[in-house]
Amino acid sequence: MAAEFITLGGGCFWCTEAVYEQVNGVLAVESGYCNGHVVAPTYEQVCGGDTGHAEVVQVCFDSDVISLRQVLEIFFATHDPTTLNRQGNDVGSQYRSGIYLHDESQRSVVQAVWNEAHAACGGRVVTEIEMRSNYSRAEAYHQHYFAQHPGQGYCAHVISPKVDKFRKTFKSFLRA
Repeated sequence: MAAEFITLGGGCFWCTEAVYEQVNGVLAVESGYCNGHVVAPTYEQVCGGDTGHAEVVQVCFDSDVISLRQVLEIFFATHDPTTLNRQGNDVGSQYRSGIYLHDESQRSVVQAVWNEAHAACGGRVVTEIEMRSNYSRAEAYHQHYFAQHPGQGYCAHVISPKVDKFRKTFKSFLRA
C-alpha cells in the first residue's frame, strides 16, 4: 500500500467528504480548514469569512488503487471550479475551490489536471493551487456528516444529488 494525501476545497466540506467516502482506494477523509491566518479556528470563525481559511477535506488514498490524477478528476467533476468563492448557495472565500499540495512532487500532476479542466471549461477555472498551510481538523460533529445525517435538509437536497451524480458518472471508482 502506498498512502498519499491531498487536501481539496470544493465548497462545503460535507459535500466533498460525502463523495470521497464512496471512492475505492480512499483510505480516509477528514473535514478541516486550511490556508488561513488564524491558528485552529472554529467553524463559526471560518464561516464568518475573516480567517482566510477554506473548508477542505484531507483525502488519504492508496495510490496503488487510485492515482492522484483520478482523485483530481473526481474533484473537478463534482464541484463547479469556475465560480469564485461560491458553490451553489454557499458564498464566501471559505467555500473557494482549491487544491492544497502536501509536497512539491504533486504539483506537476495537479497542474496538468488543472490545465485540462481549465481548457474543458473554456478558460474559466478559478481553482487555486497552493501548498497546504495552517491546517486544522474540523470539529467532530463535521466528520462523516452526510453518512450520519442523510435525511437532514441540506444533506437530502444538496449533498445527496451530488453523491448520486458521482455514483452514476464514476461507477468504476465506487467502493465494493
